[in-house]
Amino acid sequence: MASYRRASIRELTSAAYELESGVVEGRLRRQDGCWSIGETGLDEWLARYDGQEIVLIASSLEDDRPMPLKVCRTCGTEYRGAECPRCRGVRIRLRGH
Repeated sequence: MASYRRASIRELTSAAYELESGVVEGRLRRQDGCWSIGETGLDEWLARYDGQEIVLIASSLEDDRPMPLKVCRTCGTEYRGAECPRCRGVRIRLRGH
């Protein structure tokens, strides 16, 4: 079940990269009162957005909770993840990709 959650987080990360949004990934640590992710200090990283309205999403890749089963509002298919795989396949096929 954890693979669905991990894959959904990776999809969200990819979407953020495609939007040319700021993305930082790594292990979160607090040292000497300062937070960092990997080698990136969060104070400096967040300073780029000073004064702007932002959305900050944090999600653990180590979270083992099962993803809830959803029912697609369009086709009625039960699925886990960010979007219905059946409707996604149809959209891709209709768009010629």
